[in-house]
Amino acid sequence: MTDRLAVLAALADPHRLALVDALADGDRAPGELAALTSLSSSLLAHHLRVLEEAGVVTRRRSDADGRRSYLTLTWSPLLEAALDQPSRELARPARVLFTCTANSARSQLAAAMLGARRIVPVASAGTAPAARIHPLALDELDRRGLEPVALAPAALEAARQPGDLTIAVCDLAYEDCGGDLHWSVADPVAEGTSRAFAAAFDALEPRVRRLAATLASSL
Repeated sequence: MTDRLAVLAALADPHRLALVDALADGDRAPGELAALTSLSSSLLAHHLRVLEEAGVVTRRRSDADGRRSYLTLTWSPLLEAALDQPSRELARPARVLFTCTANSARSQLAAAMLGARRIVPVASAGTAPAARIHPLALDELDRRGLEPVALAPAALEAARQPGDLTIAVCDLAYEDCGGDLHWSVADPVAEGTSRAFAAAFDALEPRVRRLAATLASSL
């Protein structure tokens, strides 16, 4: 009950609710949020502190550049219910392309999740693709009743097409090649355990669910 009250109190402010809506589609650096919301640095810092203390928002150091940080939502059913659904900021794309570095784990998981919904064409690619999809990624997909959308990793420069909505699911791919959206998800390959791959799937799932709702509403 205390946690619920803290979340609801944190959201009961138009500026903070706007910040949460801005983070619902993708993770952002504080400077990106400031430019998006036009809040002063002191006011932005105040509202973010309230959201962090309530456990609504967390701050994650970039895996690529440890000096940079990204703000990300702490997804929960209560938070999802409070969001502006679906997003009004995303136009329907010709295809959704998920990117990460090796295209062996996170981008494969996200692509399989969205691809299973059969809303739009889905693909994935990597800035430095591995030779194969990680076995633990395949195990996690199998455990969740899903299949990969491709048989092997692909190179981003060859896979990208005009009209793609590109979503970088790792910091390195985002900072190297950009993207329309950025989801800052820890690389499960670094830990190399089934638990890490399950955690990556769980981190991606509510984001994919929101994206799917947005895409479906534009039909």
